[in-house]
Amino acid sequence: MTNPFDMELFLCGVLNGSHATRQRHIKQAQIMQVAIKQRWKRNNPWSWQLKHVNWFLRYHLKDHANVSRYRYRQSVLLILRRLGREETWSHRLGDSR
Repeated sequence: MTNPFDMELFLCGVLNGSHATRQRHIKQAQIMQVAIKQRWKRNNPWSWQLKHVNWFLRYHLKDHANVSRYRYRQSVLLILRRLGREETWSHRLGDSR
C-alpha cells in the first residue's frame, strides 16, 4: 500500500507570501494533482510531463474566469520551480485562455 502524495510538503520549500496565498497555492496544486491523476494516471508532479500541465491549463480550466486561470498558472510556476523545470518549461506553457 502506498501513501498518497503530500502536495503541501512538496511545495513547502517554494511557498512564500501570506498564509491565505500559501493555502490557495496548495489547494490549487491538489486540484491539479487530482485532475491529472484522473485523466492521465500520474499521481505526483515528478511523473508529470509538459503535456499534462498544458492539458490542465488549456482544457480543464477552459470555463474558469481569467483571474482563476492566472492564479493556477502561478501555482504551476511554483510547482515547476520545485521540480527544477521552471526555466525549461515556463516559456512552453500553453496559453490558458
